[in-house]
Amino acid sequence: MRTFFTTALVAASLSATSLTMAADRPSHPSDIQFSELNFTPPMASDFRHELSNGVPVFIAESHEFPLITIRFSFRGGEYMVPVERTGMSGLTGGLMRSGGTASMTPDKLDEEFDFLAANVSANIGDTTAGASLNCLTSNLDQAFGLFMEMIQNPRFDEDRFEIRRGQILESFESRNDAGIGIAIRELGYLMWGDEHFEGRQPTRETIESITIDDMKALHAKIFHPGNLMIAVTGDVDQGEILAFLEESMNSWSVGDISPEIPQPVQAYEPGVYYYEKDQPQVQVLIAHRGIERDDADAVDVEVMNQILGGSGFTSRITNTVRTQEGLAYTAGSVFSNRVDYPGMFMSYFFTKTATTALATRLVFGEIDKIQTEEATTEEIEIIQNSLVETFPRNFESKGAMMGLFMSDERTGRPDDYWQTYRDKVRAVSASDVQEAALEYLNPASAVIMVVGPVDEIKAGNAESEADANRISTMVEFFGGKSTVLPERDPESLKPVDSE
Repeated sequence: MRTFFTTALVAASLSATSLTMAADRPSHPSDIQFSELNFTPPMASDFRHELSNGVPVFIAESHEFPLITIRFSFRGGEYMVPVERTGMSGLTGGLMRSGGTASMTPDKLDEEFDFLAANVSANIGDTTAGASLNCLTSNLDQAFGLFMEMIQNPRFDEDRFEIRRGQILESFESRNDAGIGIAIRELGYLMWGDEHFEGRQPTRETIESITIDDMKALHAKIFHPGNLMIAVTGDVDQGEILAFLEESMNSWSVGDISPEIPQPVQAYEPGVYYYEKDQPQVQVLIAHRGIERDDADAVDVEVMNQILGGSGFTSRITNTVRTQEGLAYTAGSVFSNRVDYPGMFMSYFFTKTATTALATRLVFGEIDKIQTEEATTEEIEIIQNSLVETFPRNFESKGAMMGLFMSDERTGRPDDYWQTYRDKVRAVSASDVQEAALEYLNPASAVIMVVGPVDEIKAGNAESEADANRISTMVEFFGGKSTVLPERDPESLKPVDSE
């Protein structure tokens, strides 16, 4: 009987709650009211400190869990590697972690980190290098001591070196398997050249030429306090961790600061470029020089590109090429900006051989449209709202936020950038979008990189298309002039005919 009354009481309560919720429920999703999003971005200066040797340290305390994360970021990377040693940065960074230390074999170092439940990594990228440690607060002293030994005195164990080098060389065998990989590689050669770090690729010859002494020399140039920034998050006391870092690093010698990042000198030739590959899907990349990250018009360009092809299904290229015409599953555009020199604008899509020319025509048509017609108020507001409402994600984790502050200081981003960003986004007008498109979209100066069966692609869709207005061939672009790039050996990347 008690169970019956309890059940009835719960049912009555749920019924009353449901009636209340139904009364409060909007009749349509568009009627839902949200409170205004109020978010003030934090200032880097509130988290920034400096050691006596000049190393900046960004600290964000977080006491939810007894864990600490320490990230080291160093200036320097692949751009410092000679062309004949291309690929050495990645090999060096990986072996710093896997290759042991001067006093410990790789197996022993792995065992020690595992015993302490410490997650440790090291890497060297194109322009920056890094290392990170995540460990329990209770064993910070031990874990950080091992971490510093790994950074300061890596062994570069010969056996681990040979294993890793063999893995890299083996991976080259499949380098021509994926069409998108070929497209990106060949576009890099065309846009940046085969000697600039952005365009060049490792080969069997460059990897086999690398010695342990080479890696030690690169390590010594990059990994020292003169190039260092530190971020600390987790269960720490600000004063205590600063004192800890000060004591831990007071004997670490400051070396020469890594050189400036070199400018690309490649003067690319606009046109259509093909790479022959027998495959059912064609990869197309349309690219030209872009802008620098801190360009005065960078926000206008960002909004313009989001409308053109950067915002997924709401963008024009995606809507036209994929949704309306059904020619590609993936289609869009991006401005990949650089800090030290203009980056690259790129539109992309993957389609069938017969529809390659039609899809290319549609992309060029959208570029022409955004240059000749003002974007609608609705289009601009959608992008503005998206950029403003997702803005807090830049700061949603303390680790990401500290990393952002380190990157901003290293690259000289204006101090008020994040404080003024949303206002700049909201200020973008239809005329700003059109002016940005006219200034920074240059289809006549583009490279069209196409990977697939060349003859079929050139033929277009005349045989399969009944509508004469939709018939398209690659003759439409650059007066029909094109270049068929040579097939490359996957290991040497030299033209096959030349070997």
